[in-house]
Amino acid sequence: MMRPMAGATRPESSRWLRLSSSVLSSLHGYQSRWAGTDALAALTLLAIAVPEQLATSRLAGMPPITGFYAFIAGSVLFALLGSNPQMSVGADSTIAPLFAVGIAHLAPTGTAGYINLAGLLAVTVGVIVSLVGILRLGWIAEFLSAPIISGFLAGVAVIIVVHQLPDLLGLPAVGGTTAHRVGVVLSHLGRAEGWSVGIGLSVLGVVVAAERVDRRVPGALVSLVGSGLVVGVFGLRSHGVDVLGSFAHGAPRLGLAGLSWPALRGVAALAGVVSLVVVSQSAATTRAFADQGGYEVDVSRDFLGVGAGNIMAGLIGSFPVDASPPRTAAVVAAGGGTQAAGLGAAAGLVLLIPAAGLLKDVPVAALAGVLLFIASRIFHLKDLISIARFDRLELGLAVVTLVTVAVVGVEQGIAVAVGLAILDRTRLSARPQLHVLGRLTGTTSWAPLSSAEEAVQLPGVLVVLFATPLWYANAVHFRAELTAALERAAGGPRLVVLDAVGMTDIDYTGSRSLTRVLDQLDRSHIAFAVARAGGRMRESLARAGLVERIGPDRFFPSVDAAVTGMDVGQSGGPTAH
Repeated sequence: MMRPMAGATRPESSRWLRLSSSVLSSLHGYQSRWAGTDALAALTLLAIAVPEQLATSRLAGMPPITGFYAFIAGSVLFALLGSNPQMSVGADSTIAPLFAVGIAHLAPTGTAGYINLAGLLAVTVGVIVSLVGILRLGWIAEFLSAPIISGFLAGVAVIIVVHQLPDLLGLPAVGGTTAHRVGVVLSHLGRAEGWSVGIGLSVLGVVVAAERVDRRVPGALVSLVGSGLVVGVFGLRSHGVDVLGSFAHGAPRLGLAGLSWPALRGVAALAGVVSLVVVSQSAATTRAFADQGGYEVDVSRDFLGVGAGNIMAGLIGSFPVDASPPRTAAVVAAGGGTQAAGLGAAAGLVLLIPAAGLLKDVPVAALAGVLLFIASRIFHLKDLISIARFDRLELGLAVVTLVTVAVVGVEQGIAVAVGLAILDRTRLSARPQLHVLGRLTGTTSWAPLSSAEEAVQLPGVLVVLFATPLWYANAVHFRAELTAALERAAGGPRLVVLDAVGMTDIDYTGSRSLTRVLDQLDRSHIAFAVARAGGRMRESLARAGLVERIGPDRFFPSVDAAVTGMDVGQSGGPTAH
């Protein structure tokens, strides 16, 4: 049967075709010659995921097996719905301490209530992130500037290190704030267990060395297996070395336990913060690796894929997932070119779950070593140094974010940093520079006197450029800057021309400020004209009655047309031709 022509396709059929073409999009047209590199990438990803997901589940305060569930859910759903052929989605150490601290305020860590809330949080985050993709609201993440993200990640790194210190030192678990945890650890340093410290630092050393040799070397997996064998052979549990112990490793339970309106209200605010981080990190990851690989991605579809992964993770009893830059980099380094790598790693992990009980002798100090390495990877000291060299104020935003996230809390840190960043941008937009323009010699072009040496200011003419909307925050500043320019102008100008090319809008307060400027110019017998005003600007001026006040014949398409169109040579003052 012939395929229907596009024009004859029913609207419902067209929608289904578009939907089906977006499912497993990276596998469309798959070629057998790609299988070798994708298989290698799958094995590499699996070797990295096993220790990382175990460590992250511990960081999240969740049962070890739930980290495996998170990776499987995130990988499979993103492969189905996402667009990036290389991005890896699963449990992530960036968001784990964030929601672990938040949920701990609602239920004790490790209890059934805590686990249920983590699942509910994952579903809620998934719904929010999916809606961001469906409604194309990814611009929300742009409120997190690069300095804020650097400070946030550095603060998370501090939290990871502080949370892992008791496991690394073989000390009892410590709760409370970051400052309290540090104080307790310092007061108990004399009780540190030597074997635990040695194992944790050895694992950290092996992972660092493997990373420097080749990212594809599974240093974390080798060190975890090796440390488990050492503990079992030498009976180090009797010497005080804490281990994972036996844990459930069967099929997950489907559904949401403990679902209620009070529980949903309890996680709502936390879900918003986690979603913002997930959207930011997912967008940054997919765009960075797409640019590096020279392929196109649909960021909104990637949000949908990550969101669906969160929903599935929550429904199988796990916790929120996120895109992972390090794991994605490992896929790229291994030559993986499609989501077959992620699906292969997920399938391998499914096969390994029945044997997960063999990990019972893995010391928690080894997982602490893995997490300390992860913390070192997300504390971008070079970025902070670069920010400091560029602008101290932006470094201040990064440092405030870092300290607030690490000491007070992640939600508060992000809220404070975003608030400060918006205030900073508002301050800058409220104090823009008023440029005085001069004519470039031998041309009809005009440029700021401050940046063009060949620009010459004509006698009796003051041309100014205020390249920003005129609104309530900068209206007074505009008047003050124009008054200062009039006082500095030599010979007393008889004509002021406002180049409005960048003044895309004017609000009511701005119109009143401009009215006062016109009153001031009238008293001084100085004419006024406008150049390059856009349609929206003219509409706003018309609503304020300023088009009639200025004169419809005093609006010109260019600065030079305004200067030549107004006669400044007549003794009676400038008039429009």
